[in-house]
Amino acid sequence: MTHDPNESTTGLIGDAMTHVSALLRGEVDLARAEIDRNLRRAGTALGLLAAALVVALTALNVLTGAIVAGLTEAGMEPGWAAFAVGVVLAILAYGFARKGTNDLKLNSIAPSRTAANVRRDAQALKGTADAR
Repeated sequence: MTHDPNESTTGLIGDAMTHVSALLRGEVDLARAEIDRNLRRAGTALGLLAAALVVALTALNVLTGAIVAGLTEAGMEPGWAAFAVGVVLAILAYGFARKGTNDLKLNSIAPSRTAANVRRDAQALKGTADAR
């Protein structure tokens, strides 16, 4: 890049700003493309998870039927066998739901380390300002 020695400082600053602006536009475009690609991948992953859930529920239904049939063959009345299996599954579902809701409480997902760092930085800045 060669410049005329007589070129004004204003012109050089203008050129620099044009290049910085172009660079920033390019970075924003790259970020948009990357976010778009990541969102498409996340959508595909969610679709696969939904399919896995459908297959798992079908498998659970078949396995539950097999357990009920096995208990019936072992001598338990069919109604009581189905009831016993249903109670066990209900207890499992309750435990999973309780654990899941506890894990999703606001204080468990809040960025506590970041908040602590911000408080510490604010205290440090306040201490620096007070020292002046």
